[in-house]
Amino acid sequence: MLAIILALASAIGYGSSDFAAGLASRTASVIQVTLLASTAAAVVAFAALPFGAGHRPSGASLAWGAAAGAGGTLGALALYLGFRYAAFSVAGPLSAVGTAGFSVLAGLLLGERPSTLALIGIVLALPAIVSVSASVAGEEAPPEGADGAQEGARGRPLAGVAAGLIAGACFALLLVGLDRASAGGGGLWPVAAAQVTELAVAGAAAALTRNLRLPGGRPRWLAVITGVTAAAGTILYFFASHDGFLVITAVLTSLYPASTIVLARVILGERLTRLRLTGLALAGACVALIAAGGAG
Repeated sequence: MLAIILALASAIGYGSSDFAAGLASRTASVIQVTLLASTAAAVVAFAALPFGAGHRPSGASLAWGAAAGAGGTLGALALYLGFRYAAFSVAGPLSAVGTAGFSVLAGLLLGERPSTLALIGIVLALPAIVSVSASVAGEEAPPEGADGAQEGARGRPLAGVAAGLIAGACFALLLVGLDRASAGGGGLWPVAAAQVTELAVAGAAAALTRNLRLPGGRPRWLAVITGVTAAAGTILYFFASHDGFLVITAVLTSLYPASTIVLARVILGERLTRLRLTGLALAGACVALIAAGGAG
């Protein structure tokens, strides 16, 4: 049960991070927001190290942590490319479902065998993820032609499919990597390795695009919130993976778009459509079934 609670808390952290990043990216460069958010996340990870006591980390756990960090940043960049070159309704849901699907496949290949009830919950989670991520992706779209985004997007659906699947695979690497790293011990050092790698990749992307400036004003604080909540989500998932099956914790964490929708409703007053309500209802049923079946 603890793994389920931690995985759901992780989903709230990631969903909150996406919400803050979406607001910041409306008036600031995505690269700038990502760079500052990665910096804030790294600071949080290192600040949390003394509270995550553990023996000396193994080289394998640090390597898995670094791979997880690279997967997280590369997945975000792939998703942004998908949003730029294809319809948001293509890349968004595919990336979210891909994250859950590839993670479940990895867990099953690693020999995990959840209960029948939990498996039903996992299957039910996939349409829930589609429903909530489709509505979130559609609303985070910038105006037609803004910064070149969505220019000719509907004419390149295959680009959106490819980018969405690549993003899903990279995000799955983030979750699988953290799960494997947690098995190697070493306290929170693998999480720190993940955040350092994310910062390095974000810094390289900023340097290549000559966009090393940091956002100012309100986007700056939103970017910091993005990094802090993302780091919290990563730490919570890392601990969840200690006690639960990868196929369970990854799927529950992949429900993060639901918390983004709730925040948009509470803070921005956005209305809940039938698609959203259906997705939230399915997500609730999924959690109930997995809780009844156990986390592993």
